Amino acid sequence: MDVKSTAKTVRVTPRKARLVLDLVRGKSVDEALAILEFTPNKAAEAVYKVVKTAAADATNNFQLNYEQLYVKACYADEGIVMKRFKAAAKGNAHPRMKRTSHITVVVSDER
Repeated sequence: MDVKSTAKTVRVTPRKARLVLDLVRGKSVDEALAILEFTPNKAAEAVYKVVKTAAADATNNFQLNYEQLYVKACYADEGIVMKRFKAAAKGNAHPRMKRTSHITVVVSDER
């Protein structure tokens, strides 16, 4: 059975989140959490929370065995983009795109 968990509007760019998600795709939940705990990246903290939530949902809501869970799929979609401007030389302004992402993790007990 597949259990999906999502964190929406996480203040990290999708490209950087995808780099972290590539580290844990296909790994067991215990191994994925260990990798994320020691990854020095802002996105790793958000992905850690989503993986932990998906595993907790699987064990508490669907009575799946925690030891058999693995990360079946994980992806980061683009969220809202906050558009800001920064002052530049000669009275100009340069745009700043503050990107967010929606991080989704699917855990399963079937290989």
